[in-house]
Amino acid sequence: MKILVVVPAFNEEQTIRMVIRNIRSHLAPADILVVNDASTDATSAIAREEKVLLLEHPYNMGIGATMQTGFLYAVQNGYDIAVQIDGDGQHNPASLPSIVQPILDGGSNLVIGSRYLRRQGFQSTFLRKLGIRFFGLLIRVFIGQKVTDPTSGFRAMDRKALDLFSGEYPPDYPEVEALISAHKNGLVFKEIPTVMNHRQGGTSSIGILSALYYMVKVTLSVSIGILRRRT
Repeated sequence: MKILVVVPAFNEEQTIRMVIRNIRSHLAPADILVVNDASTDATSAIAREEKVLLLEHPYNMGIGATMQTGFLYAVQNGYDIAVQIDGDGQHNPASLPSIVQPILDGGSNLVIGSRYLRRQGFQSTFLRKLGIRFFGLLIRVFIGQKVTDPTSGFRAMDRKALDLFSGEYPPDYPEVEALISAHKNGLVFKEIPTVMNHRQGGTSSIGILSALYYMVKVTLSVSIGILRRRT
């Protein structure tokens, strides 16, 4: 099966080379696509040096649009599986075979890497843990499925999920909404345990104010999405 690893990147010059090389060492048959979201540092140059596939946005469009660019590329070029892994070194490429295996086995359309199933490695900050628990409760109330790490961006998906997300994907903070969309469209998703690291370089785009915006925006979007489905 054709596998594409999509690496969204914005100013990740400190880590992108390490991430690319670690992906190669753990999932060698896969192609690697870096989607550069208008970085102003050497991210693009390093990706070229590493001879991976590279797509570049002309201006910063956010994580949702960046991933949708990768999904569109995967669909248009006949990939069977796509994996999302961050360019900041937080996601451990050693988990790539495990995150792909449930799709190869045919039991899932979407697989999420969760740091909370075994509670090893970096467990996130206190405020983010609160947000993660809140969104986990929200998902359980709306769709009846327990998700321990709903904001995890370490994911693998099959062609059905790619077809869905290449045409419809939330523009920012997309992870929770994507799970609701997957459920609405009859896709099966599951979590597998992964170990995550501290961010290895760069700075997070989510501060206190943006975290509050994140919670309100996603809650409203999820609620509206569920109501639309029911009507």
